Amino acid sequence: MMAPAEAPQPSEVKVTFTPHLIPMTRGILSTCYAPLYPGRLPSGEGAPEGVREMYREFYRDEPFVRVVDAPPATKHARGNNMCLVYPTVDIRTDRLVVVSVIDNLVKGAAGQAIQNMNAMMGLPETMGLDMPAVYP
Repeated sequence: MMAPAEAPQPSEVKVTFTPHLIPMTRGILSTCYAPLYPGRLPSGEGAPEGVREMYREFYRDEPFVRVVDAPPATKHARGNNMCLVYPTVDIRTDRLVVVSVIDNLVKGAAGQAIQNMNAMMGLPETMGLDMPAVYP
């Protein structure tokens, strides 16, 4: 029989609480968390900008991804095929926090199908996806 694990001491507990109360008719907002790999980013106050620069470099050639400097709202992606991504670092917990938004009525299954079809047929990835759909 295994001994019960010791409870963490109060100074070891790191809680991240992210409430979302969002009255909306369209859109998806995600908040994702991940542990940081030690030594890959500047520490302390420089970490948030360091992680944003890494994301900007990674997504630089993606026509439908924008790395933004402030947490986005679903209304910022309304009527387009964009995914707005806000990466930052919770310095207190040394954790990556990424907030992203999409308009799920454009960048949902139908928009993704068009984007994939374009790629498979050698067409511009953006073809047919640059026209706003704003109802509702």
